[in-house]
Amino acid sequence: MSSSLDDWKHWRDDRVVVARAPHGPLALTGTYWLADLREGLPGVPGRWELQGSCVVLTAARHDGLEVDHVALDGSVRLCPDTAPKPSLITHGGRLLLLILREGEYAVRIYDPASAARSAFAGIDAHPYDAAWALPARFTPYPQARTVPVENADGRERGLALAGEVAFTPPGRREPLTLQVGQAEDGSLSAVFADTGSGKQVFRFRFLDLPAPDADGLTEIDFNWAHLPPCAFADHFICPFPPPGNTLPLAVAAGEKRVLQH
Repeated sequence: MSSSLDDWKHWRDDRVVVARAPHGPLALTGTYWLADLREGLPGVPGRWELQGSCVVLTAARHDGLEVDHVALDGSVRLCPDTAPKPSLITHGGRLLLLILREGEYAVRIYDPASAARSAFAGIDAHPYDAAWALPARFTPYPQARTVPVENADGRERGLALAGEVAFTPPGRREPLTLQVGQAEDGSLSAVFADTGSGKQVFRFRFLDLPAPDADGLTEIDFNWAHLPPCAFADHFICPFPPPGNTLPLAVAAGEKRVLQH
């Protein structure tokens, strides 16, 4: 994963561009679970109904809803964000994204006029430090496990863990470990906190690692530690770090917090 300072700077620029995009994470103003709704989506016309394993949206043309760039006048079955081709639902300038999580449907509303987007002043980060790009070794669990962790929306959900990554931070002799998940392509990911979390930096961060080689060797580069979506808006459902993933030191690398005017 070895990367140059220029790569890191480009990544930092891209993170800001994505964050401030009209329908980026700062634009999220609400996540509404359909099973909890009684009166429909707040401030959004139309009727959203769970029908078996599907969601059906019904609206009249004067409601101003569009699905896949076509004005809705009647009913349509919607595809969630997990589908190969999710439905594109808009109302004026707002994006209405149907999501599916652990068998439950919700609608996220992205509003370009959100207060968080207007107040955004950048993403604070530590300066790049090559000392925080560390060799690491992945040890898979005999069987992948799922542990319950609290999420940013207050609900507890399962977090899939595939094994542990061991590394030795700068200035320490003994290695530390983080529990990690593993994607289908072999790449690894961690949700972690440290002694600076909630103080100098946001309360936890995400980090991606390249797929380990046949001997389990990989690299953990904390310069690429990034803020979770819930650092930008309160309505995301980010998982908190699993037990054991709070490091006993301050990681002086990676993104720190969202800046506001």
